[in-house]
Amino acid sequence: MDIQRSILIVALAVVTYMMVLQWNQDYGQAPLPTQTSAASSTVPGLPEISGATDGSDVPTANAIGSEASVAPSVISDALIRVKTDVLEMAIDPRGGDVVQLMLPQFPRRQDHPDVPFQLFDNGGERLYLAQSGLTGTNGPDARASGRPLYSSEKTSYELSDGQDQLVVELKFSEAGVNYIKRFTLKRGQYDLNVSYLIDNQSAQAWSGNLFGQLKRDDSGDPSSSTATGTATYLGAAMWTQEKPYTKISTGDMDDKNLRETVQGGWIAWLQHYFVTAWVPSKDSTNVVQTRKDSQGNYIIGFTGPALNIPAGASAETNAILYAGPKSQGNLEALSPGLDLTVDYGILWFLAKPIFWLLGHIQALLNNWGWSIIVLTIIIKLAFFPLSAASYKSMARMRAVAPKLAALKEQHGDDRQKMSQSMMELYKKEKINPLGGCLPILVQMPVFLALYWVLLESVEMRQAPWMFWITDLSIKDPFFILPIIMGATMFIQQQLNPTPPDPMQAKVMKMMPIIFTFFFLWFPAGLVLYWVVNNCLSIAQQWYITRKIEAATKAAAA
Repeated sequence: MDIQRSILIVALAVVTYMMVLQWNQDYGQAPLPTQTSAASSTVPGLPEISGATDGSDVPTANAIGSEASVAPSVISDALIRVKTDVLEMAIDPRGGDVVQLMLPQFPRRQDHPDVPFQLFDNGGERLYLAQSGLTGTNGPDARASGRPLYSSEKTSYELSDGQDQLVVELKFSEAGVNYIKRFTLKRGQYDLNVSYLIDNQSAQAWSGNLFGQLKRDDSGDPSSSTATGTATYLGAAMWTQEKPYTKISTGDMDDKNLRETVQGGWIAWLQHYFVTAWVPSKDSTNVVQTRKDSQGNYIIGFTGPALNIPAGASAETNAILYAGPKSQGNLEALSPGLDLTVDYGILWFLAKPIFWLLGHIQALLNNWGWSIIVLTIIIKLAFFPLSAASYKSMARMRAVAPKLAALKEQHGDDRQKMSQSMMELYKKEKINPLGGCLPILVQMPVFLALYWVLLESVEMRQAPWMFWITDLSIKDPFFILPIIMGATMFIQQQLNPTPPDPMQAKVMKMMPIIFTFFFLWFPAGLVLYWVVNNCLSIAQQWYITRKIEAATKAAAA
């Protein structure tokens, strides 16, 4: 009968495992884009624009005034393609907005390295744009007839080998005023300078305001999937003098429009691993605004101070657009507080040094998986004295287990006398019953901080370890590491004293199974940390337990 039951349990476990594997294969990866590049596209992977955008989202106010609306404008089909070593983007000549942007250094999926991850999109899977222009009294983007239609010398620009900088100029003239919208891109950089050169050859003074904004619909995060089992923050953020990192969720934008005056700063839109941001001049006083357009798309942007140009004079104004990975070093160099968009949560003060240490180990080993293992050993050594004290306490508890059983038999169901006798025994044997919990409580913040480091750091994205672990940032595709973790947890549990309460003992026996189920969807890097930590704990606990048990037997003899 026992053999039949064991066979049924094993068979059920195998069938369940195979079903989970099939589910993971069917639903565990982000879908590839259904839209492919058009034959006429100069830059591979950038689809042609379809549909229209509404120009009513363009702010027409000066830095302190009220907003108005301008007439809608239809997007142009003649996109201007721009390609560098790290960016592939398309600019709409109607307004000069960046309407598409791909990251060739970051494949959408590991099994399709030829399909780059797409940030900006308009007409494909979502609407996500970086808009900029000149509004205000004489700004061409505030015209009742719609946004300006720029011209360019070419429809395709590409950074050549040996070239470190690429300049794309769009030109527009109206009423004696000549405008040049200039995009300056550099090799290896995800930030581009967007500048306006205004040559006022009219007979009147010119006045306008630079604006930059990010416009997005309410679609989900394309850089997160069921493969991670978790969701990171998707929404807007900004910098203020009082708070260098302020989240503004879509729910906040639904409730009310934000309007705040800020000196310098930045505005951004965050998603898993990637961020887009407008960084105006640090010396300018800007109005940061959030709102929704007539189609329900969310907008966060800034409007700069009024720029006044006398007749016959010229001037220039600019801002920086960043569109790329959440690389802390690059973001910190762009603007104060922008690196905080790598959001480690409330335990950031632990996560940052952990990432710093992990990065230095990675620089030596050149493998994030082995770096995590070395980091685990370092953390284990740091907590060694505390863990040793805990294991000694548990070993003593295990050694007095027969005495506890005798007390239970002696007092029967009299819980009060049983509790008094247990406390007396603990005091006599110098045992702290809570001593085993302290190391777990102390290490839990480190565990949670490491969880956010592995989840939020773009350096972990698609980072392989060895064998079947080809991406440490997502769950183990075959769930082998979580099963090993559950097994090590079970072994470690056997070294602990059995709780005197039968119900508590049953719950503790179920813990390895429960934790294994939870860890199925954790990032493989985090499960690897936990497996190595458990193995080190087993070795340390086994040694201490055997040492104390031997001492106890010697004393008894």
